[in-house]
Amino acid sequence: MKKFLIICSVLIIIGAGWILLSPKIGLFIGIRSEQPVHTFTKVEGKTILADTGNGMEPFEIRGVNMGVGIPGHFATDYAIDKETYLRWFSMIQEMGANCVRVYTIQSDDFYNAVWEYNHDNEHPLYILHGLWVNDYVQFSHRDAYDKDFLDAMLNDSRTLVDIIHGNKIFSLGEDLGSGTYHKDISPWVLGYILGVEWEDTTVAFTNHIEDSKNRYQGKYMYTTQEASPFEAMLAQVGDRIIEYETVRYNEQRLIAFSNWPTTDPFDWHELVEYYFRKFAKVDVEHIKTTDAFVSGHFASYHVYPYFPDYLGFLDIMGIEVKDKDRFVDEHGVFDSYRAYVTMLNEYHTIPVVIAEYGVPSARGRAQSDRNTGRAQGGMSEADQARALVTCYQDIMEAGCAGSIAFTWQDEWFKRTWNTMAYTDLTKTPYWSDYQTNEQYFGILSFDPGKEKSVCYVDGDVSEWTAQDLVSEREGMSIWSKYDEKYLYFRIQKDQYDPETDVLYVPIDTTPKSGSTSCRGLKGSFERPADFLMILDGKDNSRVLVQRRYEALRAIYSHRVYLEDAYLNEPARDTDEFTDIRLMLQVPLDPHEELDTTGYDIGETFDTGILTYGNGNPESADFNSLSDFIIRGDEIEIRLPWLLLNFCNPSEMMIHDDYYENYGIEGLPIDQFYTGIGELRSASEVIPMQAVPLKGWGKNITYHERLKEGYYALQQLWTGTGE
Repeated sequence: MKKFLIICSVLIIIGAGWILLSPKIGLFIGIRSEQPVHTFTKVEGKTILADTGNGMEPFEIRGVNMGVGIPGHFATDYAIDKETYLRWFSMIQEMGANCVRVYTIQSDDFYNAVWEYNHDNEHPLYILHGLWVNDYVQFSHRDAYDKDFLDAMLNDSRTLVDIIHGNKIFSLGEDLGSGTYHKDISPWVLGYILGVEWEDTTVAFTNHIEDSKNRYQGKYMYTTQEASPFEAMLAQVGDRIIEYETVRYNEQRLIAFSNWPTTDPFDWHELVEYYFRKFAKVDVEHIKTTDAFVSGHFASYHVYPYFPDYLGFLDIMGIEVKDKDRFVDEHGVFDSYRAYVTMLNEYHTIPVVIAEYGVPSARGRAQSDRNTGRAQGGMSEADQARALVTCYQDIMEAGCAGSIAFTWQDEWFKRTWNTMAYTDLTKTPYWSDYQTNEQYFGILSFDPGKEKSVCYVDGDVSEWTAQDLVSEREGMSIWSKYDEKYLYFRIQKDQYDPETDVLYVPIDTTPKSGSTSCRGLKGSFERPADFLMILDGKDNSRVLVQRRYEALRAIYSHRVYLEDAYLNEPARDTDEFTDIRLMLQVPLDPHEELDTTGYDIGETFDTGILTYGNGNPESADFNSLSDFIIRGDEIEIRLPWLLLNFCNPSEMMIHDDYYENYGIEGLPIDQFYTGIGELRSASEVIPMQAVPLKGWGKNITYHERLKEGYYALQQLWTGTGE
């Protein structure tokens, strides 16, 4: 027995030693090769070069970003499988892209798919790999030299290098993918984009607290005398990842540090500093490379047309914009986006890559673009396609070395600042919220239904059944059904004339409030309604909300109404119905300066307006923003769940009474009531019948669909496609 225990102990020690010293998991013992360092990418002046089989040649990075979200899962689930990646890679390459950019360490399925797709591919799909910084670390009390910030970046960078070389058994970093990484994809990794969109407060705090750490001298990267402590930290991270890959694998590849306009390197007019609170800079011109780094680095920026549009703002404010005439089109429109990316490219001595650009094809909006109309939401898929093409053309006309569209796929789990208070953030992956613009940047859509959606608003009512019928009365009838994205209605009226007939559809969801009448209208409703849908032709139809159930008032009354909503709450049965609006982001602006700036901090977007059109993607006149369509005596309507204050339709949760809870809490329901009428006389009462509701929980269905943006980029990049 004793001999057995000794043998077991020896084997355990040997095994532990092997694991410790194994390059897959253990300690790193650097052995510098005498061979010249290998690289297939390098920088020459303002140009990126790559050896794709014919020696070093100019290489335009023409890519698409790819997140890790898929319906039914949060990003940190890393639920996309290898087969899905392989299918997507093929679609992306057929679009004309040569590169996929990912933001963080993925699950092993991603790397296995890259290897399988590329290893026998004469024209491989290249990868730009990101290095993530945890959101909590950025938004906490820590500066960038804290161990949870800097040490985490250094540790994760070494893990990342090992992973792309197929030399890591597992990854256990916080919020990172995990698995067994045994596929070497390094032949197709162009380089690394390190970091995220830096919080200006983190940059400024670091520069203040660590003011003596403004110099870094490494073997591969160093800082100039003008560098800030934050920039010195970046130089250290870049130098260490280059050193690790050079010594361990005798390879190098391109390096960039993520950046965006909030921390761009420019000194702006005092109005920009005031209205946009622009107080931090990150300038990679202060980070230089030595001859030992043969690949080189480039400048990476995320730039969107609407945020923050410094140049457009200055132009509106009457401040002279340098070289503005260069960027005014034949219609007299100032293209502030092209002007800004041109500023970036002309400032830098190294190549500039716009690593994010695009607009969301969402119904909801968070920010408008007053110059070019490329807004953050409220854009159809056709609008999105045009914006993607125009942004790409602007970027290339500016002389940039590459661009990466944002993003490949829609992501249901995402949130947006102006709707996140309205939803249950723990359940967002289980329904598609068309009001939340961040979910719809993709050029690949996930539509409800395994193969088709339960309803398409196209005038074809063949998908409606007797089970969907809610009520019939006096030559009018109403049907309803739903899926993971919409609540649908079908309305039929004999001899319906949209030019003269106005129809009213009261909707009662919450038992806590509602009104049986609407101020200014004749007649009444059988039950206290929380919403009133008014169908008044193609151009004047809308949904109103009872004032007490107005979510905007509950959350943003101090900005919109200049009052505390909870000091003057509307009556539970108030007959006042109002527009449904979303808060918009504008430059910081007190109300009294509206006449001076043209901006109002209380600016909103009327999202209750109903858009007429064909909502079937297979139709030639498809408009993804369509809310309703009329065909003869039939009207089909679809309303996004959040428009009716559903915070989590997967479990049929709506907003509880705001004034009982001093904010938004969930309230489960299993039915709502609705009806149809014309309200032609004071005596008319619209009868309302129950519509049963049952949540689907996590049992979602969806199918993929390429948006118009895919085909627009394909036509632009390959000259083929629809």
